[in-house]
Amino acid sequence: MSDHPAPSPERLSRKVSDLAACSRAQAEQYIEGGWVKVDGEVVESPQFMVDAQCVELDPDARLEASEPATMLLHKPADLAFSDSVSLITEANRIEGDERRGIRTLQRHFSHLQPLMPLDDDASGLVVVSQDPRTARRLKEDGAKLEQEYLVEIDGQAGPYTLSRLARGLSYEGRTLPPCKVSWQNEIRLRFAIKDVRPGQLRDMCAQVGLRVVAIRRLRIGRIGLNKMPVGQWRYMPASERF
Repeated sequence: MSDHPAPSPERLSRKVSDLAACSRAQAEQYIEGGWVKVDGEVVESPQFMVDAQCVELDPDARLEASEPATMLLHKPADLAFSDSVSLITEANRIEGDERRGIRTLQRHFSHLQPLMPLDDDASGLVVVSQDPRTARRLKEDGAKLEQEYLVEIDGQAGPYTLSRLARGLSYEGRTLPPCKVSWQNEIRLRFAIKDVRPGQLRDMCAQVGLRVVAIRRLRIGRIGLNKMPVGQWRYMPASERF
């Protein structure tokens, strides 16, 4: 029988504070930053209780605040906008995104919400965030941001199709402000447009006798989809702006 009593459970933050000879606040930053392992598994909760487990601090650990995350997703056309969050998993992060200097943390996958609505049957760029500042910014100023869409159509265009799409149409009783419309090729239109409502692009095309086959959002403000594969996402660093 051992003469040594079993260690009393204590918070992980206190254990790391003793281990790293740092303050409790600094220990919490290390833990929330994903730099601490308990029995080989990363634990991000400073309140996690430990006793005899092996606690390790990554030798490359840096003291930095754990900021809320914002992600940019290439939503597939068969996924409802409200379900966009389901694709924000560690496995779906685009290869090479770690070069942006943002480490994947488990806390990044909670309290996420999709922003800047996109039709359920459309594909393309969707913003997903847990940052209330980002949500507030897009709610207040999203209508002012120019969005770019590629719309595949079927039907016969007339000589005034582009001019009619660009100005003079209405949707749900609202006269639409002017937008920019051009042909990318014989079956695809490119829209640069603000304050797009659900179903609006499909209805606009119907008003000029065109049937929409597919819609893809390419850009929101200055943020572009670029070459991100369908179903994958990347982090949006704080240095990027819409």
